[in-house]
Amino acid sequence: MVSPLVALTPKVQSAIAAVLGDDYREVDPVLRPSQFADVQVNAALALAKKVGMPPRDLATKVVDALDLDGVCDKVEVSGPGFINLTYSNTWIASLLDEVDADSRLGVPTQERENIPIDYSAPNVAKEMHVGHLRTTIVGDSLARTLEHLGHNVIRQNHVGDWGTPFGMLIEHLLEVGEDSDEAHLLVTDPNAFYQAARVKFDAAEKAQPPGSAGDFDVRARARVVKLQAGDEATLVHWQRLVDMSKAYFNKVYATLGVTLTDADLAGESMYNDHLAKVCDELKAKGIATISDGALCVFLDGYTGREGKPVPLIIRKSDGGYGYATTDLATIKYRVGELHAHRVLYVIGAPQALHLNMVWDTARKAGWLPADVTPVHIQIGNVLGEDRKILKTRSGKPLRLMMLLDEAVEKAQRVIDEARPDLDDSTRATIARQIGIGAVKYADLSVAHDSEYVFDLERMVSLTGNTGPYLQYVVARVRSIFRQAGLEAAVQDAPVVLTQPHERDLAKRLLDFADVVVAVGSEYEPHRLCGYLFELAQSFSAFYENCPVLKAETDEVKESRLTLSALVLRTMVTGLDLLGIEAPERM
Repeated sequence: MVSPLVALTPKVQSAIAAVLGDDYREVDPVLRPSQFADVQVNAALALAKKVGMPPRDLATKVVDALDLDGVCDKVEVSGPGFINLTYSNTWIASLLDEVDADSRLGVPTQERENIPIDYSAPNVAKEMHVGHLRTTIVGDSLARTLEHLGHNVIRQNHVGDWGTPFGMLIEHLLEVGEDSDEAHLLVTDPNAFYQAARVKFDAAEKAQPPGSAGDFDVRARARVVKLQAGDEATLVHWQRLVDMSKAYFNKVYATLGVTLTDADLAGESMYNDHLAKVCDELKAKGIATISDGALCVFLDGYTGREGKPVPLIIRKSDGGYGYATTDLATIKYRVGELHAHRVLYVIGAPQALHLNMVWDTARKAGWLPADVTPVHIQIGNVLGEDRKILKTRSGKPLRLMMLLDEAVEKAQRVIDEARPDLDDSTRATIARQIGIGAVKYADLSVAHDSEYVFDLERMVSLTGNTGPYLQYVVARVRSIFRQAGLEAAVQDAPVVLTQPHERDLAKRLLDFADVVVAVGSEYEPHRLCGYLFELAQSFSAFYENCPVLKAETDEVKESRLTLSALVLRTMVTGLDLLGIEAPERM
């Protein structure tokens, strides 16, 4: 199955070649949407100057050479040289019948690539905050979409599970007891556990005379040394910290409905044994040099104030390693061990300079060959009503679970008022689906590198460009089939287009495959959100103007049921690629 534009392209190219010769057979026909027809061919305007012919004359000759029998009902030249094409209803219906017969709704299976995708990346023993929302759900939607297109997606949850704070955290864990209520905060309130450890450490550092606070700071620093040296007992305690934090992560992921599991954890600790080798190899190749006691890489084109070169610090002057070292080990592993074709990093926009320096260093070292593409999918901020980064009133980052709980509570109030006829359990399930779906759709519907204002009232609305509106359209289609006593999954009567709203809906349905492919190549889930909203609007207009169960003839009724079933399949598939559930009823 091919979309209308894909089907038209070679036909228009053949006509252009017939007029201008085979040298122009592969030329872009410049197909664009038109308010006067289904599609507009703008190639004549693009080629006229090159071939020395008035664009309208060229357009007229191309039209004379076009063979669109059975494809278009109307072909005309307009304005300075536009070619307007109006599809035949029969052709649109035949394409839609092909989509209906395809279990994938026309979405192609692409040549398989290995695609590691780095997203979410919270820190052990710390609460996930609103800043983790976008990287987690954008990354998950891209992972779902790329898998749907046939690729081998390797989820890489690059959690912060290593470094100097772990000495403090382990000592605090040992003091409170690993089975204590305080230790259980790692699962329920990680920030409280972390802050308790930090308060204890800071107090010990400031204590006078030294040692009067029990030398907690001394023991914490000694524990870091043991951890980095691979002390067996210390690693057991460290693993306990990680395991309890995993339980917390999984609670958040389950609430959000994302596909990350323990098997996808690929934290900083995973690369600990490789960091010295990274430094040694870069030094041996003459790529890294000592500067002010630190091992640095200086790359052409990276300068700061007054034109001074900006270093990528590989090893600190005290012998410690930083993010650059770990990220170099990471790209080396993902290319060398995971055999990546593309590597996606779904992280904050401010990391762009750092990532580019890491990638350029990796290229110089031969770890990142030219046929492997690293991509930074830049994530913008979530803002409050004051258009500043969303935080609590005290100025702290807003806890992600608190935000999600509030969204579900808000949705619960909406559904309780709208559907008092449903039982409590059903309303609670729908409220969760609406609340979480509303948050995810509001985020995904905005370009990932843009900021947006978090507004729960708008997000959970059943009208407008919101997740609940799309979910409501799905529920409405399901209600049609419940009323008819039919199964949407087996509805496959031929499509017959007799009304403008049927035609508009059919054309929208034919665009789905192209949109999914575009999301997979451009890494832009907001394109799919925009498409699903337009499809939902087209269905609503169709529903209001074209009776389904009370259609004038059985043939038209069956056709409209098929159109409705295709909307259901497309909406459910599209929402699933976004990671959003489609309620049975609302």
